[in-house]
Order: sequence, then structure tokens, then C-alpha cells
Amino acid sequence: MTKDTQRYCPLIKVLCLLGMANVNEATVDYSNKIILAPMVRMNTLPFRLLSLDHGVDLVYSEELVDHKLVKTERRVNDVLGTVDFVDPLDGQIVFRTCPREKNKIILQIGTASAERALEAAKKVEKDVAGIDINMGCPKQFSLAGGMGAALLSTPDVACDILTTLVNNLSIPVTCKVRVFTNENDTIALCKRLEACGIAAIGVHGRTKAERPRHANRVDMIRTLTQHLKIPVIANGGSKHIVDYPSILKFKAVTNASSVMIARAAQDNCSIFSPTTGVKDIHQLIKEYLKYCVDYDNSAPNSKYCVQSMLGSQQESPLGRKFLESQSLEKMCQLWGLGDYWLEKKAKYNTGGLRSRWEVTPAPPAKKARTQYSDMDASDVFSLNCAFLRNIYPVEKLPKTLLYAHCKFQHYDQPKYETTQNEKLFRSLLTVNGKQYTSQFWEKNKRNAEQGAAIVCLSALSFPEYSQTELRETGVLR
Repeated sequence: MTKDTQRYCPLIKVLCLLGMANVNEATVDYSNKIILAPMVRMNTLPFRLLSLDHGVDLVYSEELVDHKLVKTERRVNDVLGTVDFVDPLDGQIVFRTCPREKNKIILQIGTASAERALEAAKKVEKDVAGIDINMGCPKQFSLAGGMGAALLSTPDVACDILTTLVNNLSIPVTCKVRVFTNENDTIALCKRLEACGIAAIGVHGRTKAERPRHANRVDMIRTLTQHLKIPVIANGGSKHIVDYPSILKFKAVTNASSVMIARAAQDNCSIFSPTTGVKDIHQLIKEYLKYCVDYDNSAPNSKYCVQSMLGSQQESPLGRKFLESQSLEKMCQLWGLGDYWLEKKAKYNTGGLRSRWEVTPAPPAKKARTQYSDMDASDVFSLNCAFLRNIYPVEKLPKTLLYAHCKFQHYDQPKYETTQNEKLFRSLLTVNGKQYTSQFWEKNKRNAEQGAAIVCLSALSFPEYSQTELRETGVLR
């Protein structure tokens, strides 16, 4: 146990006394399962439910970083029938779940700290079936933070995290790893992780440096199954998976107790069905969009997932129309669900569904108004706009477009003056002698500047920044 974990022990004891750490109270059987593997942005509630519809046994969430999860507030959403974990600073839904997946959802955490991992897991313990620790993500963000595949090189930290969770949670704990080039090193690490008391281990048959184009080491996964007593969940076989029979073939080749599928399921999750066969992708998208409407999924996330499902069909006439759409309503109209969206929207409005705007705190009233007098002056053009990062590709970020516009018009470079109020930010933007600001308080300076740029582009009559378009995308209240 590390010093950090030792310092956390008093809190662990308190949790036990309060009945919040009833260890081994619940369990998940990881044997003989077909599982939806964790995928960033893809594995939000609508796609998880769609996968359950088509026969998958367990669904993993996308990876949620411990720092982000511990800051959330748990809120019961009576209108949607969900439990939401919300960032109180900007109203973002970090994790949303519902009763239907209660015994099926495994939440994956990205972490490099036993203390933070336990704090994050305690947040969601009563709302998920299990906790998984990401020890296989090779992305630079994870590696730089000591998370994901970086934990393969710090086994003491990895074991401390797993042992702490196993000893203090009432739900099972698992981890997902990648292999080493050396088979014996892989076996040694996995046996050490198994000794921490985890319920199962997911194994992706590629190394930290390898990508999907490289061969999946099915032989190494098969060897691991002979050395471990806990269920081994084979991963990495999507290249050869096109339907349910090929999932079973992957399971047989690896001799794994269970298998988890990522990219092949992203393309068409009806591969999980042993009875219906692979569905037409447009029928699947229609089913997916209904869940997006049912659970008020954000337009950017919905678009990302549909885009992933469409694949090469994005170049079709329907695909091109879809790529132009920015709102969930427009996406629904393309697949014949316009009336469904209108009916649900009316129902939710009547029920009092709270939007991102309404869960975002305003600056404390006790702060002197003079602090913001420059931004609230009558000659400053202002709109209540939030910067929603997922809407904009890197090359079309509001600040990038505005900078190019000023350069083309031979204006001075845009000037941003940002004010901080506790942990919230607003920015006053000056372009060609005129000033612009967003009334929406963002959680960091970068987003505040982007918000001000959005307001300026709207005032300059950029078509994609018209107030009508901004309302449809949820940017403008």
C-alpha cells in the first residue's frame, strides 16, 4: 500500500462505518460473456442500450478519468428516468445511466492513483454493476498522466489501485491490459494483477506500441488462459469479426472465457445478435437515434456515433446531408423520425427537463457588479453562448476562423480580456474597435475565449454562426 493510500485509510474506515463500503456485497459473472468493449465517445447510454437490444451480455462505459468523475454531482433525472453525474461548473453530463442497464454496466476509470480511483468509484458504486481500470489505452493523454498502458510499466501502482478498490467496494473490480512482446512478462504481470483479487481480466492481444493494423496475438491470449484462474476476456479481434458466428470463432481460437468487441461493434452492433443476423445500417441508425431522443443525448455525441456507424456511406447523398446537420432534430428528420423528436421534445418540455444552461451556476451575487461593468456595458454586443467543443473540428474552431477573418480584412489581431470569478470565466473580445462577449460563464479561460469568438462571428453574419443555427446546436440559449 502506498503512502497516498495509507493517508486515505481514515476515509475508508468512515465509509465502512457508514455502510458505504460493504465489500463483496454484489457480483457479476464474467464467464461465458460477450461484452461491448469500452470506446471513448461511442459508449454513451444510447449505444450501450442499442447493444443490449442486440444481445450483448455486458456493456462497458467509455473511459472516465478519475479527476473528472470525482468533481461530478449525482442527480436523479425524473423526466428521463436516469441517474446523471453532472459537472456542476458547466452542466456537462459526464456519465448517464438508467435502471435497464443497472446489472449490465461496467464503468471504466482512467487513473494513476489508488486514492482518486476509490473516490471516483465510490461516486458511482450504487449505480453500476462493476468497475474496470484502464491499463491498456496507448493514447498520449493517458500515458502522460501515468494512466492506461503506462500502468503496465508501474505494476506497484497498478496493484495498489486494484487492491484498494477490491478491499473497499461492494461491486467487482476488473482491469483491461495489453500484452508485452515477451510472453513470460505478460504472464507474470497478469498473475500479479490476478493476485489483487480482481474478478476478471480483459486482454488486448497487441502491445502498447501496436495499432489495429498489427496482428492480434491470439496465441498469447490462449496461453494466458492456461495460467490464470479468473476469467480471461479476449479483445482485439475486430478485424476478423463480421457477425455472431465470427465472435464465437474468436472466443474459440483464444480459449477465452469471454470476449469483448470494440470496432466491429461500432460499425454494426447487431453482430451481437445470435438470431437476427447483421441488420441494415440505416435501420440500426434509426433505432440508435430513437434512444438519443429518449435520453436527450447531445447532438455532437449523437452525430459522432452515427458518423462512425455510417462509415464509407458518409459519401452517399444521405450521408452528405447528414454531415451538414448540426442538431438532433435534423438528424432525426433524415431518418424519418422528425415527428418522434417533436413529440418527445414537447413531452420533456412539459415535464420540466433541465438543460445544460439551467444546471450551470451563475456568478455569486455578492461579487461587486463593477467587476464586470466593461463586459455588461451597452455598447458591448453579447449573447448567451456556450462553447461546445465536440461541434467544431480543429481547423474550424471559432477563434481560428476569427483570426483568419481578421487577417484577411487587415484588422489587428483579436484581443481577449478574460475575467475569473472563483472557478468560472468570461472573456471580453475586441475586434476592429468593437467589443463582444458571451454571457455564459465557462469553466476555463480557453472556453471563455472561444465563447466570445462565437458571439463575434454571429455578429459578423457568418452563416454557420447565425442565431438560428446556434440555437439548433444548443450553443445559444
